[in-house]
Amino acid sequence: MVDVLATTIPFFALVLCGWLAAESGRLPDSAIPGLNGFVLFFALPCLLFRFGRDTPLLQLLNPALLGVYVLAALLIVFFTVAVTLSPRVGMKDAAMGALVAAFPNTGFMGVPLLVALLGSSAAGVVIGTILVDLFVTSSVCIALARAGTNLRAERLAFLQALKAAGSNPLPWAIAAGAAAGASGLALPGPLNRTVAMLADAASPVALFTIGAVLSRAARVNRAAGRLTPLADYLSVAAIKLVVHPALVFTLAAAVRWLGAPLSHTQLAALTLAAALPSASNVSLLAERYGADNGRIAHIILASTVLAFVSFSALAALLIDAH
Repeated sequence: MVDVLATTIPFFALVLCGWLAAESGRLPDSAIPGLNGFVLFFALPCLLFRFGRDTPLLQLLNPALLGVYVLAALLIVFFTVAVTLSPRVGMKDAAMGALVAAFPNTGFMGVPLLVALLGSSAAGVVIGTILVDLFVTSSVCIALARAGTNLRAERLAFLQALKAAGSNPLPWAIAAGAAAGASGLALPGPLNRTVAMLADAASPVALFTIGAVLSRAARVNRAAGRLTPLADYLSVAAIKLVVHPALVFTLAAAVRWLGAPLSHTQLAALTLAAALPSASNVSLLAERYGADNGRIAHIILASTVLAFVSFSALAALLIDAH
């Protein structure tokens, strides 16, 4: 447990630093989009390119791992919608809540954290989950959020979600890295060093940005006087941090028992990816589709705070079991 905490504390401490910087005004809100842009369009694509290049293609697109993760994501989405849909929480809010319950922060937090805990072999597993969440989980939830309008609108929303995922630089960076690795193509020295410098900046800046984004969302909610009932967001945070990883572990263990070639490291990486806190960018999607962004921000904040304990404990359990 001590070794796990020695790894996880710096990651969550950087999130706290971002929070404190934004709360104190040292980091103005106007700077947050710039930090997000730097991570999303420059640093993180270089990090994923590097991992995609250095990871065998079968590890990136392992059918057993992808199948388990897709099934778990869909089950979590429909389970969350079923248990949260009510007169107070409509389909749009239930669908966006399901997205934060099933979409972990694998991009900004998961890749560097799981590689630090489990080694470079975890990278392929985590990258696979990113692709699933960008193309499947988010598209299904956005289509559900538009349910009840009309069939044409639902299809259009699904296609728009797929288009948005296709315009995201992360899958293209992964694909470019995989192509470079498969072809043996090496970047020229100066370009390779530039990519390496940007990749090294991805983790600290991304974690710092998460804290700043959470601070801004909390302050916006306070200023608007939004009061979200505790049960409306803690229950979804519990699904994210407890039910999601438990389901992934159970399905992956069953597939492994049936003979799928899954190592303990892959099983642990897939489970810990699901145990990460909710992706912070879901609040932007909730705002875009007219859902209750205050509720979504509360879920993301609660899952991030609680994940320090739940994620660290689960990581220690899985690593000790190995």
